[in-house]
Amino acid sequence: MDFKPSPEQEQFREEVIDFIHANWDPPPATLAPDNLDWLDAQRAYERKLADHGWLTMAWPTKYGGRAASHMEQLIFREESAYLGAPGAGGQGISMVGPCLMVHGSEEQRTRFLPPIANSEVTWCQGFSEPGSGSDLASLQTRAVKDGDDYVINGQKIWTSGATHSDWIHILTRTNPDAPKHRGISYFLLDMKTPGIEVRPIIDLAGNHMLNETFFTDVRVPADQMLGEENRGWYVAATLLDFERSGVNYPAQARRTTEQLAAWAKDTRRNGGTVYDRPGVAHGLADLYVSAEVCRLLSYRVVWMQSQDLIPNYEASVSKMFGTELNQRVANFGVNMIGLPAQRIDPQDPHAPLKSDIGRMYMTTVPYTIFAGTSEIQRNIVATRGLGLPRQ
Repeated sequence: MDFKPSPEQEQFREEVIDFIHANWDPPPATLAPDNLDWLDAQRAYERKLADHGWLTMAWPTKYGGRAASHMEQLIFREESAYLGAPGAGGQGISMVGPCLMVHGSEEQRTRFLPPIANSEVTWCQGFSEPGSGSDLASLQTRAVKDGDDYVINGQKIWTSGATHSDWIHILTRTNPDAPKHRGISYFLLDMKTPGIEVRPIIDLAGNHMLNETFFTDVRVPADQMLGEENRGWYVAATLLDFERSGVNYPAQARRTTEQLAAWAKDTRRNGGTVYDRPGVAHGLADLYVSAEVCRLLSYRVVWMQSQDLIPNYEASVSKMFGTELNQRVANFGVNMIGLPAQRIDPQDPHAPLKSDIGRMYMTTVPYTIFAGTSEIQRNIVATRGLGLPRQ
């Protein structure tokens, strides 16, 4: 397949780049992504995107989009990720919205999609549990029918952004006697509902984006179920395909590889540049080529979406390759830089590349775990892509 953009699409790419430079004023590097000032800046920028029609550009116009092509949306998200600007994803934009278009009722679409498109609400995801990670279908959070509501009790973990999200999309078990994949229901739940408690989890880099979320007798209206009762697993499978199809991974890998190359050429050690050391140029070239391969994998996923196809194993290939690539970039970077890469305080004037590489080395650890581990992705590729039998 030839994914080369048309002249019009390349012109649009330049328009996106100019818009980002003109409108995204990143907060100081000393602020973590969970800092309230950083979050306020992100929301303000996303409102500019919404006003410009770019936040959900490929959505139908009646739901707040501009009916742009999937390729235009990919270009926007690719350049946003490369330049470090927000708006390239988010739970509501990249997952809840597309899933509502596939499985939601018209009433649900009319109710939930425009606020996402207008950057009025933020979403978090209630999937993983302390005992249900890769084997997500073993989840135990219960939802019991009570009149016009369901009552939810249980716990979720690794809930990114729960402290500042307005809504959560959550998987629950509604039939404990059914086979585990067939007794799950999917709900859209207001985070202000009584009975929800959020507790912070601090990651390796000292950031607070992750949380534990507890549900005690939380009532959710039955009309906020997405899809059919006990068929939530299949709704979630569609959502995960969207979650795993991002072009942000190769864009991030390419940007960091270029930063490492520039640093290596400018930094002198032992009478020469770091770039001249054995294996450095070859290693950087290998990472850059890998980023281009990863880019083409994500382009394939977007092409499928443009043909009204739902990517499945193709999205798993893209997610697995992209997350492992970013870990490879971080690992190569810390080894090339050496001991100074251990300086991970962004305020440290002696930290190479503003401590980005050392922090990347730590923050990419969960990349091959969240949204389905690499082992799960390989199983999907083997069974659904290659047609191999299950063991």
